[in-house]
Amino acid sequence: MLPQSLRLRLRAAVALALLATPAAQLAAQQQVDVLIRGGTLVDGTGSARRRADVGIKGDRVSFVGDASAARVTATKIVDATNLIVAPGFIDPHTHTQGDLSSPQRKANLPYLMQGVTTVITNNDGGGGVEIGKLLDTWTKQGIGTNAAVYIGQGSVRGAVLGMSSSAPTAPQMDSMKAIVSRAMDQGAIGMSTGLYYAPGSYSTTEEVIELAKIAAAKGGLYDSHIRDESSYTIGLIGAVNEVIRIGREARLPVHISHIKALGTDVWGQSDTVIALMKQARAAGVDITAGQYPYTASGTSLGASLLPRWAEAGGRDSLRARANDPATRARLVKEMEDNLRRRNGAHSLLISSTRDTSILGKRLDVIAAARKMSPVETALQIIVAGQDPGVASFNMDEKDIENFMKQDFIVTDSDGSDGHPRKYGTYPKLFHEYVNKKHVLTLERAVQRSSGEPAKILGLSNRGVIKQGAIADVIVFDNNTFADRSTYEQPTLLATGMRFVFVNGVLTVDGGNYTGATAGKALRRANAPGA
Repeated sequence: MLPQSLRLRLRAAVALALLATPAAQLAAQQQVDVLIRGGTLVDGTGSARRRADVGIKGDRVSFVGDASAARVTATKIVDATNLIVAPGFIDPHTHTQGDLSSPQRKANLPYLMQGVTTVITNNDGGGGVEIGKLLDTWTKQGIGTNAAVYIGQGSVRGAVLGMSSSAPTAPQMDSMKAIVSRAMDQGAIGMSTGLYYAPGSYSTTEEVIELAKIAAAKGGLYDSHIRDESSYTIGLIGAVNEVIRIGREARLPVHISHIKALGTDVWGQSDTVIALMKQARAAGVDITAGQYPYTASGTSLGASLLPRWAEAGGRDSLRARANDPATRARLVKEMEDNLRRRNGAHSLLISSTRDTSILGKRLDVIAAARKMSPVETALQIIVAGQDPGVASFNMDEKDIENFMKQDFIVTDSDGSDGHPRKYGTYPKLFHEYVNKKHVLTLERAVQRSSGEPAKILGLSNRGVIKQGAIADVIVFDNNTFADRSTYEQPTLLATGMRFVFVNGVLTVDGGNYTGATAGKALRRANAPGA
């Protein structure tokens, strides 16, 4: 038997070893690749801002807290003193398929410089129907932001029926269902519609519901540019009720894109829309909406003014109708009424076109120069083969702020060429509606731009900063985070975004793009191969 003194010494040594082991393990666990130190954390959940350091290891957030107290060491230190640290923003509605697919524009810089790390595209019922091929292309070539896609109902209908306004036959309906089903299996997160636009506008509600049921069965959601945001056809209220019906009967979450009350006919109806959505939510319909902070929408001249019946059959059919005196008279009359809805010719600014003679000019100015009425001028431009993009100034600030305050409405950009929202939506929201007008708190603005869209879209482990989350992290100066893009100069990059990490990779460093393409093509969580 060992002497008692030796036994005591052995016990003490073992005890010290046991005490030392967890500390050694802890030290090993707290080695990170990047430590964002000294910042104010707004974590995307809506919780109050707090002082916290954030550690990144690989593509995950591995530490949140006091790095000094936890003895965290890092390969790279990012000094975030006096800066905001937040989850990367998630934009539920963009038109970035072409950008991401282009070798020259795949970095998606207009969004990165706003702090957007994930974009959704194929909205408004558009985009290609070969979803798997698109996502594979992005994975192979690399993209600057994460991206996910919808299968567009308008594209599906167009693939089967073209620009026909006819109801689909049973075999045609089966073909459309098959396309939606295949797209969902290839990774689409749901189905989008643009029921205001042809050919989606030719679909009945029942037709849309049948296709939405296919998306629902695959765990997808429904996103819609609703049938009417004004008083064109069924009216704003009727269009919102249609979305609610689709959600209820197809049994899937429904999301209204870029919610608005467009034109003087429906100004002030935001209260009714909000009440309808609250009632539907209380009754079990999972309905949400997105919104951009601008008084001007963005669309095309034809979409603004042409009645949908005139577009049936495509451009050749439109020209034939415009050249037939009787039909032209009806067409002009309806276009005049649509122009009134849009608040007149001065409200339409040509924002994107190859015709430099009209770019940047309002329709009334172009009409005066041509010595024609605004509608005849617009028809001449459209029939000649152009359909230029327009910024349409048609919203009331009171409705914008009313929608903005709702906890089931999030931020989206509807970013498209020629409109400043593609480059400025998120900084404008913070600069104008958080810091100047105080419509939103900083915490709510971050939440509606990150955590809430992630929940709506089913993007698990994104949109919040917590241990184990995907490391899409942004660091910005809230005092200088501002939009520079205007209707006259829509491609000016935002300021104030200092650092952007996409899947843990430093993509914006000190306000400068690093050249990294660390984004991922995101497939629906339960899609085969996701």
